[in-house]
Amino acid sequence: MGEEVEAQEFSRADRTRHREKVRRNLDVFARMLHEARFDTDDPMTGLEVELNLVDEEGDPALRNAEVLAAIADPDFQTELGQFNIEINVPPARLREGGLTTFEESLRRSLNDAEGKSAAGGTHIVMIGILPTLGEGHMSVSSLSANPRYKLLSEQILHARGEDITIAIDGPERLRTTADSILPEAACTSTQFHVQTSPDQFAAYWNASQAIAAVQVAVAANSPYLLGKELWRETRIPLFEQATDTRSEELKAQGVRPRVWFGERWITSVFDLFEENARYFPALLPITDDEDPLAVLEDGGTPTLPELRLHNGTIYRWNRPVYDVADGVPHLRVENRLLAAGPTVADTIANAAFYFGLVRALAESERPLWSQMSFSAAEENFHVAARQGIEAQVYWPGVGQVRATELVLRRLLPLAQQGLESWGASAEEIDRLLGIIEQRCLIGTNGAEWFAQRMHAAGETADRYDALRSTLLEYTRGMHSNDPVHTWV
Repeated sequence: MGEEVEAQEFSRADRTRHREKVRRNLDVFARMLHEARFDTDDPMTGLEVELNLVDEEGDPALRNAEVLAAIADPDFQTELGQFNIEINVPPARLREGGLTTFEESLRRSLNDAEGKSAAGGTHIVMIGILPTLGEGHMSVSSLSANPRYKLLSEQILHARGEDITIAIDGPERLRTTADSILPEAACTSTQFHVQTSPDQFAAYWNASQAIAAVQVAVAANSPYLLGKELWRETRIPLFEQATDTRSEELKAQGVRPRVWFGERWITSVFDLFEENARYFPALLPITDDEDPLAVLEDGGTPTLPELRLHNGTIYRWNRPVYDVADGVPHLRVENRLLAAGPTVADTIANAAFYFGLVRALAESERPLWSQMSFSAAEENFHVAARQGIEAQVYWPGVGQVRATELVLRRLLPLAQQGLESWGASAEEIDRLLGIIEQRCLIGTNGAEWFAQRMHAAGETADRYDALRSTLLEYTRGMHSNDPVHTWV
């Protein structure tokens, strides 16, 4: 999302040229996959976290440029809204204590950033949706200064031909419209990256899709939007609606949405990039001078800029990533469906659960995805987003089962097995998976904690006053770094 582009307008010729270049990129990518030119020897893992900014009262603070100047750390970057920033944690290998490295690095960076931003009256909060956001924050004036964001907003609104409608029904009902993609900025996520070989990519992506519902159920952290209690992971329907380029007529025709779970299990990473080129028109048809075939035939590594930029505007919950590091190409699955927070400890526990479980399932002799339909995985995903830790999901060989029971009885042992295969230490495995275990036993994740606190406040309190008070209490818990299930 944060890649720099210049403000500009696009002609029909720009779009034609860009489409042709994406196709050329795709042909070169297919050749690279066939010739096995990828870094696969010692896979890395990665972590990104999107963050919210608030003032002393807990209201949104539209100060990201000021905060980033104070932090002065290249690992922190802008995000879509002026009340957002993002931190990119340096990649690590799990066999080298990567989980501990992630935890220590993230905690250290956030403490330093909070200290510097707090000096100017702004505080950092890790939560999936900032509950104190109001309708007044949803205008184009709240977009960050990076021209990419305004350009992207304009292109999505142009493609729709009408304002964006947000309609979500949970315990309460929300109906609103927006004249920009700013509602997307309300969705702050944690993103896990797992590097894999071309041969194994399909298994890792399929496994990530199959477990998406369970991840969301146990880690939901977005129960409120614009003063309404909605889904336990409201980010899911909000993000799907906030970047939807389709009019009602195009939806009725079956045109695919840009925020997409997908529609089938895959056999190759090429399937996903080819679908992107076939199904989705470019939002940012910017064409680079690179000739990818010439670069490849000269022994170099093409960056495939058009393919990568196009991929970056199609928001799969598990996104394929092609990247180049030190002149060597590699592939990653970007798992981008979890909310930020509540604490660093919770975040790294979620990472351990994902990295371990996805490896165990991807390397299983009998693939899980051969035993369940893709539509069942997608239905599980939305049920989990709606119900959170109380969700019941379908699982092969079990049928309908509470997500927490499934995790406790079947998935935690698999996650342990996967982490052992990665080379994680016994201490890391026990401590981090223990957080997931206790979360399931107690039945409390971030969303459940926040909603129950709001219910305890009662309807006598002003809704936004209660949201501010609860958010400030949440922030104190976040700074304690005690996992959310231990909060009282």
